[in-house]
Amino acid sequence: MFTGIIKDVGRVRGVTRRQGGLRLRVEYSNTTEFSNLSVDESISINGVCQTVVALGEGWFEVDTVEETLAKTTLGSLQNGALVNLERALRPLDRLGGHFVLGHVDCAATVLEIRELGSSREFWIAFPEAFSPFIVSAGSITIDGISLTVAKLKEQLFAVAVIPFTFAHTTINELRPGRQVNLEFDILGKYVARQLGNASSSGQSDSKISETWLQEHGF
Repeated sequence: MFTGIIKDVGRVRGVTRRQGGLRLRVEYSNTTEFSNLSVDESISINGVCQTVVALGEGWFEVDTVEETLAKTTLGSLQNGALVNLERALRPLDRLGGHFVLGHVDCAATVLEIRELGSSREFWIAFPEAFSPFIVSAGSITIDGISLTVAKLKEQLFAVAVIPFTFAHTTINELRPGRQVNLEFDILGKYVARQLGNASSSGQSDSKISETWLQEHGF
């Protein structure tokens, strides 16, 4: 689990195809945060939860499988690309962003970037199927960055990016037409799921549940 508070901007230094997947080598510069990184540890790369499989001084490697490549933008990464990095949340860490699993829901497209005084407004188009999971003023993760939905329209939303976030993440690399990884708020997804179940279930579901409980000795 992560918070969406980016700890470093790393750089891709190796992209190797392996049996339909990819092995990515990533360099980091924040030695204070990443110096004690270990094999088998989870790490967020542009919002995608990956497992460290090898490491050395100032770098680590992950294996990205076909399923991840199909749902995220990791397959488009090339040597030299900048990526947002965050280590997994520890029980005693401050939760500065929101609960982020690193399980990307979909890729989305940057439509427009507007300068608003000291901040910037990013407009992003997302697939209609994910509309139930997003609300105005709710949390959303873009390439691993915890942000707040500032404006919401049908299949479009905007986030306001403060200067610090713009300067310390890869969001300053984005341009209209670029793809980004989206993870919708896990709490919103559970609520939407429960509401969907409540509206579609009836007496028959209740009977099935009772039968299952009786058959299994409950």
